[in-house]
Amino acid sequence: MLSLEHETRPDVLREVALLLEKEVRRLRRVNREQLAVIDHFQGRDSGLELQIELDYLKIVLAQRERALFGSSSEKRSGPDTTPRHREPQKGHGPSEQLKLPVVDVPHELKETERTCPACSGQLEEWSDQHEVSEEITVVERHFVLTRHLRKKYRCRCNAAVVTAPGPLKLIPGGRYSAAFAVDVAINKYLDHLPLERQCRVMEREGLTITSQTLWDQLNALARVLEPTYEALGQRILAELVVHADETRWRFSGRGETKTHWVWCLTSSSVAFYRILASRSKDAASTMLDQYEGSVVADGYGAYQALARAGPGFTLAHCWAHARRKLVEIEGDFPELTGEILDLIGELYAIERTVPAANAEESEEEAAARLELRTQLRQERSRPVLERIRTWAEAQDELPRSGLGEAVRYLLGLWPGLTRFLEDPHIPLDNNPAERALRGIVVGRKNHYGSRSRRGCQVAALFYTLCETAKLRAIEPRAYLLRATANALKEPGAVTYP
Repeated sequence: MLSLEHETRPDVLREVALLLEKEVRRLRRVNREQLAVIDHFQGRDSGLELQIELDYLKIVLAQRERALFGSSSEKRSGPDTTPRHREPQKGHGPSEQLKLPVVDVPHELKETERTCPACSGQLEEWSDQHEVSEEITVVERHFVLTRHLRKKYRCRCNAAVVTAPGPLKLIPGGRYSAAFAVDVAINKYLDHLPLERQCRVMEREGLTITSQTLWDQLNALARVLEPTYEALGQRILAELVVHADETRWRFSGRGETKTHWVWCLTSSSVAFYRILASRSKDAASTMLDQYEGSVVADGYGAYQALARAGPGFTLAHCWAHARRKLVEIEGDFPELTGEILDLIGELYAIERTVPAANAEESEEEAAARLELRTQLRQERSRPVLERIRTWAEAQDELPRSGLGEAVRYLLGLWPGLTRFLEDPHIPLDNNPAERALRGIVVGRKNHYGSRSRRGCQVAALFYTLCETAKLRAIEPRAYLLRATANALKEPGAVTYP
């Protein structure tokens, strides 16, 4: 049976859309015939009801076609896309490469070319004078078999022989360095290269190895870094506000469901993941049971059920999700949706007037920024919210339609959508969590998830460490190397980015 959930071929999806359209037309015809028979016997006119149902089916079909073949961008060209300040364009040209090491390569004239073309005299080197040009090149990665010669020492009494210590190993007596394991982890969980593909690349570079050996290195490295992973999980539960989201993860092991879920909690400084077998309230509790701050999430019911079961966290909902449902049906209701989307755009424009948080700001500066945000939200955002609610309640009596569903979604989450008025730390949307899941979505398309429960745990660990390093503007490879070195020197050591 064809699974549309994982189908990516455009020709197949187009054929499915055509079949869906043909089926909708057939159902319309059958519907008209059956309603005509019912009207004949009941003596009433169902023309209006039939037209409403037909209009709704047209909207649903248009949404399916946009989802299959339309652009994924949610940008609009209306007033809600308030232009932001941009630095003046400085022209075209090569980008500065401030992170690259600079290697100077001198070029000299041959002896036979050191003759003056004017007088045939001897050309002499002009000290410290060069014509400089730049070239970016690549230094090929290569593997080296390092032999560690551990010297032995003995006493003249012949009672003691001492051997110099060797390098610290992930696996006692193993052949591969910790740096090698870190490189494999970065390639898989940051650059999305499956282990089999890494094996083929390494073989071209002179190293013969199997994917099982690479997995053994990843597994050993993960065990060394587990204290840091768990410490990051505890640290994010101490944040005032966290963003929560989840996405599918393919599981090909035996005895469990084939679809697992990546649960994500993220803040401005930590991104933490667990891969669990379900998307239930119990799974959400695994992530948030000890949390007592504010959670920003979409309208998924597991978060609402967990919040109602409190005392625990305060649930705030995401304006980007409410806006997205309106953008999806904007083509069918351009005037009505244009009005509400412009109002949501005003909310975002007000938020952009507050300076962004700065890692170097003092406590006084942070307090002043939050006070300004609170004032603006009360004076400017609150009236906009009243206009949005007035508009939504006026549309709530709409018949069954895409716009009616979008409005009911908005009103159903209204307490959570307005919670940002109560706390200046709460943002308008859950976009940080969606950004934190992008790498995982790309990764699952490349290495097809995990084949064991341990594989899920290892993936969650490395995604946590790599994505947290990125949030802190730290190079992930350097962070993993430092955390691994600390953990090998002192087992159980925790290294924060």
